[in-house]
Amino acid sequence: MNKTLNIILILLALALMAYNVTMVDFQNPFEGDSTVALIGILAPLCAIALLLIFRTSKKIQRKIEGK
Repeated sequence: MNKTLNIILILLALALMAYNVTMVDFQNPFEGDSTVALIGILAPLCAIALLLIFRTSKKIQRKIEGK
């Protein structure tokens, strides 16, 4: 996976997270559709963390192969 695709996926995850933040009812965040929206906020956070770990591992791999 190249750097451009990685950045695009991170931006899509951020957009999905922003959309789900608008769906949360902050008066009752753990009831009804707000629960689904909270899960929808956590899922892109996990995806972003995995993409950043993958990106870091690729950088390390390139440095090891360069020696």
